[in-house]
Amino acid sequence: MNNLFKKLICLILLLLIIFSVIYIIKYSFDIYNTKKESNLLENISINEVENNEIIASQEENVVVPTKTSRMLELEELQKENSDIVAWIEIENTDINYPVLQGSDNTFYMRHNYKKDYSINGSIFLDKDYSWNPPSSNLLIYGHNNKNNTMFQNLLKYKDKNFYEQHQKIRFTTNSEDAYYDIISAFESRVYYKSEQNVFRYYYFINSNNENEYNNFISNVKNASLYDTGKTATYGEQLMTLSTCSYHTKDGRFAVVAKKYENISINRN
Repeated sequence: MNNLFKKLICLILLLLIIFSVIYIIKYSFDIYNTKKESNLLENISINEVENNEIIASQEENVVVPTKTSRMLELEELQKENSDIVAWIEIENTDINYPVLQGSDNTFYMRHNYKKDYSINGSIFLDKDYSWNPPSSNLLIYGHNNKNNTMFQNLLKYKDKNFYEQHQKIRFTTNSEDAYYDIISAFESRVYYKSEQNVFRYYYFINSNNENEYNNFISNVKNASLYDTGKTATYGEQLMTLSTCSYHTKDGRFAVVAKKYENISINRN
């Protein structure tokens, strides 16, 4: 009986070791694939796409908007998954990813841009954001992964010196390639329904009027960890990047920016 028990223990330990090794390999492979996402656009050849677009416009004798290389690369990437709606990049950080928008706000928490399961998830836009007409605020989520993927680098904006060296966000869609200027960075949390007079930034996607817009801006400026010296006025497109933070229970960290430069232009 003693020998049988020992053999059973050994078998259990062996299985645990095997499953642990498999998990480590899968986890490492997942991290590798996630970090590869930041180089996706570099692997897309756009010469053929550009030539086809120019020929088509000449044949149809119409003026079409000039698209930056990144816009064309994005269009090629969208052929893999129509849920890819944009590309986001903060230069000299690890934030350089496709942006997904699904029919809910849970699927891309644990799936990559190919719709394969991934513990790292994806960067994704809130399902309620409307493109036509555009909502006031691009509310974008990403995990605070300890492996420096997704929005983990967002937490560096707690340091004003980091902000001063990384003040703009590049955001590329099918229709434009634009820069957003950061106006606020702040800590928050998910509040209970019973809590009153609190700032639930994660509810703001569209303003019904100027007062709602200005109230949001006033709150994000008051909550900011430091003064950026910048603000936004009614009608300017906003962007809010949101991730988890562990400074408190159900903590969140957010960076708010406004669009200030569109680098895509019209072709003459």
